[in-house]
Amino acid sequence: MDSSTSSPENFLERFGLSSFRPGQDRVIEAVFQGRDTLCIMPTGGGKSLCYQLPSIARSGVTIVISPLIALMKDQVDSLHKLGIKATFINSSLQPADQFARINGMVDGQYELVYVAPERLRSNSFMQAVEECEIQLLAVDEAHCISQWGHDFRPDYARLGRFRKRLGNPQTVALTATATSIVQEDICSVLELDEPATFVSGFARENLSLHVESPSSNSEKDARLIEFLQQTDGSGIVYASTRKNCEHIVELLQGQISRRLEYYHAGLDSAQRRAVQENFMSGSTPIVVATNAFGMGIDKSNLRFVLHYNLPGSIEAYYQEAGRAGRDGLASKCLMLYSYQDRFIQEFFVENSYPSREMVKDVYEFLASFDEDPIEITLQQIKEDLGISIGTSGIGNCENLLHKCGAIERLDSQQNMAGIRINSDLETLIDYLPRDARTRRHVMKGLEKIAGSIRNELVLFQPKRLEKQLDMKWNAIARALREIKKLEQVDYVPPFRGRAIHVVDRTKRFVELDIDFSEIQRRKDAELSRLERMIRLATTRRCRQDEILEYFGDANRGDCGSCDNCGQRIESGGHEFEGNNDAILYAIQVALSGVARSSGRYGKNLIAQMLTGSTAKKVKQSGLQKLSTFGLLNRLRRSDVSDLIEWLVERGYLTQVESTKFRPTVMISTAGVDVMKGKADYFFADQIPVALSRQLSNRLRGMTPHRSKSAVVEETSQQSENDLGDEEYGTKPLEPDEGSGKLDQKTSLFDAEPSSQIESEADEEFDSVDKDLDAEFEAHLDDDSEEEVEDDIDVVESKETVVLGSSLPQSGSVDGVAKNLRVDLPDDDAIKPTFYWTWRLLADGYSATHLQQVRGIDLDTVFEHAIQAGQNQMTVKRRWLLQEEASAILESLLAEHPESELAELLLQLPSSISPQQLRFFLACREPRG
Repeated sequence: MDSSTSSPENFLERFGLSSFRPGQDRVIEAVFQGRDTLCIMPTGGGKSLCYQLPSIARSGVTIVISPLIALMKDQVDSLHKLGIKATFINSSLQPADQFARINGMVDGQYELVYVAPERLRSNSFMQAVEECEIQLLAVDEAHCISQWGHDFRPDYARLGRFRKRLGNPQTVALTATATSIVQEDICSVLELDEPATFVSGFARENLSLHVESPSSNSEKDARLIEFLQQTDGSGIVYASTRKNCEHIVELLQGQISRRLEYYHAGLDSAQRRAVQENFMSGSTPIVVATNAFGMGIDKSNLRFVLHYNLPGSIEAYYQEAGRAGRDGLASKCLMLYSYQDRFIQEFFVENSYPSREMVKDVYEFLASFDEDPIEITLQQIKEDLGISIGTSGIGNCENLLHKCGAIERLDSQQNMAGIRINSDLETLIDYLPRDARTRRHVMKGLEKIAGSIRNELVLFQPKRLEKQLDMKWNAIARALREIKKLEQVDYVPPFRGRAIHVVDRTKRFVELDIDFSEIQRRKDAELSRLERMIRLATTRRCRQDEILEYFGDANRGDCGSCDNCGQRIESGGHEFEGNNDAILYAIQVALSGVARSSGRYGKNLIAQMLTGSTAKKVKQSGLQKLSTFGLLNRLRRSDVSDLIEWLVERGYLTQVESTKFRPTVMISTAGVDVMKGKADYFFADQIPVALSRQLSNRLRGMTPHRSKSAVVEETSQQSENDLGDEEYGTKPLEPDEGSGKLDQKTSLFDAEPSSQIESEADEEFDSVDKDLDAEFEAHLDDDSEEEVEDDIDVVESKETVVLGSSLPQSGSVDGVAKNLRVDLPDDDAIKPTFYWTWRLLADGYSATHLQQVRGIDLDTVFEHAIQAGQNQMTVKRRWLLQEEASAILESLLAEHPESELAELLLQLPSSISPQQLRFFLACREPRG
């Protein structure tokens, strides 16, 4: 059929359709015009029609590159029901069936043929394809082309060479989500000719997007149970780690009536296949899964998707959430956002972009082996090198080495060998001596196996070569050892499972073509994507509009159904648009004030200092001498207190009740980044409306600090001894009640706190500790067994918060002992507050007694004990850990002796809290 005389709409009936979905018509029209096309359309948007419809409208065959056998089968089965001639060729078929379908493809029996990218390594298949009339090459799940996409597949990266070999047929690449970086990779690898690019169809009116922020893990679990009890139908619960998946299934057993199973990469292929089949058939309505579950899940009637943890990007979130409601009916998407989730995602990013030193270690380790190929697991490499990066990080080191041609990654082959001919010559026979008859005979056999494929590893069964040459393998192997000495030939001996082949062991690491500056750029971009994901989770704007803006979809507008739209409708439809510069300025000043006060004061005293109060407490503490004093005197003290509370809620500040009823605030690692202006933070649509209005109106015209400003560069040396970067604001004149004049430029960090502040603060702590001693004696007299039992119940039900800024995000666990080291005073001098907790623990008092007597929570008991251990004070595990918990942690450390803290957190069972892990590390015996 000639598409030039037909309109795309004329073929809709073949698919049982009467109209196109949004965006489909534009993509199909570009394909009809013969243009290479990149189509980015969300899950459920109808990408398949964009290549299927042109395929039946034109003569010739469409080759569809698809990543999963199950996905191919589903697509082909659906096309058969419509009477469309399609087939798939993959390893699920017997060789005779594969051969028959290849012949049918050559004979023109099919309009569409689905294959995996690995099929293109088959010389016989490639020869057959070259005999076909190819009208279109469709690359499904095209993000796999990019190493930096969601699911890197090495053979996807070779599709450009395959396309060139076929004479660069018209190509359409399709994916549900792709960042600008991944889009560039797709177009570059495929060498698309000025492709028409379409990003559309992202609006999903039937999806109701909601985000909630439980304050603790126990609250998150309770909300999960409540949601599933109230929401009928099938759905997916996504979690970021395998352990969370298993924890959720265990938690939900008996809480909901529907059957559920978990799915993650730790299950074997048969288990994963069984879970997926049960889910697709409806016998298991709910699956709890990592992001390993998704591609190829074409179940139209999912009524919900719940994210138990924050995904790493908007792309990942919307692809997963978009699996709900593909039938067009109303569906719910709920994300339970915890600020601490970001640390898990940052850990994943660190593993995805390994450092130069890490890649060098892996390369030199592999190059040191004598055997070839090297059959070794990622875990073995990690253990033998004794490095702290996760196994996924080792895998990404190998990805980089593979991409630059230093190694070949040989996966899941059964006793296969490989040959690569790096020459465009028709034959290499003449490079061998004329009297070397055996070698020349073997070389002819290798060239026949390789066919026309050059510069690519072609795998083959040794028995095939034995039969072809009528020789025993030992004789062939001897000839191969000599042939391999040719510069143009690379030979890989037979191997059974996962293996590594080092291409040239003599090549030094510095000679490898790896662009680490580009890797750092991509890493920064990945972290930026994480920040945008956090922005989506915390925004007050329409959540779907935020997503459409991110993907560049022109059809933007409020969805009317997300939680934020619902709140606006309830409030009359009006939303105040805040001034982000003014808000960011206030946030940075507040963070600076907390940082300069060294975490010794509560939010009210900090608010007094920032607003320029002349109160007695401010003067006594010396806070009026800080460079941040009075910088927010245009605001009411209550506004600044509310701002500090909001910063605590969002994790930019942490609040610790180190003494009863006297919580102090400290800046977190994330807060330091905001304070330094390290990213283009946007808070105007996140902060509460009333507070946003106050900050915007009263601080309008104020300029926030941005780390790349010229004034910062000029003064960076001045701030070296401060918090590590310069920050500028506007300092007021001496506070004159109501003057509000802000016009003198000065550094917010112009000096260290004065000795007066230090000494008066010590006096404050001294008086507090004396009061606590008296309180301790009084409580010992008043304690009763019944009251202690009540306290135990409270403690056991209290959630231990996930570790925030106090947890180092890199470095081995041995670094814990250096984290909070301070100089202890002499015996007659003032003791730090953690000393008194330590003293009571050493005297035999339990954590429950300490909470009651000192008025501190369980987290603070652990934190004080950790500080004591880090300052060389004797701390015993039995003080705060039962034998069972100690045994679990001992086993964990034995299994992961060189792991980073963040990685250990991922391995923790649900029964052990992060604080217990840190305490265990602080008092463990040093390594020998």
